[in-house]
Amino acid sequence: MPDTTAAKPGLPLAVSIGEPAGIGAEIIAKAWLLRREKALPPFYVVADPAFLESRLARLGLAAPVAALTPESAAEAFADALPVFDPGQPVEDRPGELSGATAAATIAAIETAVRHIRDGRAGGLVTAPIQKSNLYAAGFKFPGHTEFLGELARQLWPGAPHEPVMMLAGPELATVPVTVHIALAEVPGALTGELIVATGRIVDREMKAKFGLARPRLAVAGLNPHAGEQGAMGREDLEIVAPAVDRLRAQGIEARGPLPSDTLFHAAARKTYDVVLAMYHDQALIPVKTIAFDETVNVTLGLPFVRTSPDHGTALDIATRGVADPSSLIAALAMAGRMAAIGARA
Repeated sequence: MPDTTAAKPGLPLAVSIGEPAGIGAEIIAKAWLLRREKALPPFYVVADPAFLESRLARLGLAAPVAALTPESAAEAFADALPVFDPGQPVEDRPGELSGATAAATIAAIETAVRHIRDGRAGGLVTAPIQKSNLYAAGFKFPGHTEFLGELARQLWPGAPHEPVMMLAGPELATVPVTVHIALAEVPGALTGELIVATGRIVDREMKAKFGLARPRLAVAGLNPHAGEQGAMGREDLEIVAPAVDRLRAQGIEARGPLPSDTLFHAAARKTYDVVLAMYHDQALIPVKTIAFDETVNVTLGLPFVRTSPDHGTALDIATRGVADPSSLIAALAMAGRMAAIGARA
């Protein structure tokens, strides 16, 4: 069974269409139109070809659609936007959510992941999904990341499937140790075991998929001034610092806890490769502030490459043709680099 952490060179990336009512089709087509200017790796879209043609015609985007297999995609990419039909027809209804599209959204993701497992694609780039629409149709996962973790468990038995979210831009990469929970719940959810497990995954993945021989991890403190030796909360003293010591004892280059108010300026960023942040906004605010349009959502801890643009479905502008493809372009470029590094490993 192919392992895409060592994928064959030259395989195209698979792009799942995401929520059909949103801007996924638009930004994918715009990325293809900029393929030469941005030196993008070959990719194909997993979607209903008729839906894609209808949406692009509606938007006036001159991207010819070619229904192909993944094996034909790389060669056709120069002249047409390759599309693989997963067999789930979709109506072209921009901005209008419908439970009928949930099956097609899920099928596109599953099909793309199976293509990677079967050695037909080199990595996955996911266009945004509308989670509320999937929930209404019985989707049982909090989001893309958890669903991909389950697919990895099913399709790569025995391989690592511990999904960890990383936000990466040109100048900064951050990983939230706790993710989508209320801020009031963070101190109770934060454990040394969680910090150590996350740090180990990040260290392993930065080596395997980013080619770093010895990744440098900066671990942010939870409290102001990293707790000021317990004066502003004892979590940094009793949870974070011992976790950093454990990571270092395992040969991982980690330091902290570091005060987050001085961790993200330009000089500080030169001293590390990735930040382990203690909660969602501590990780996402700085990376989005520095490079909002170029920030990429990367899932670490899976046996395949997965990236995504760091924005939502933008239903409100789905008919206007004004969606910015910058984050998707960055996601495609990063997935291509990661796949190439994995192929050489």
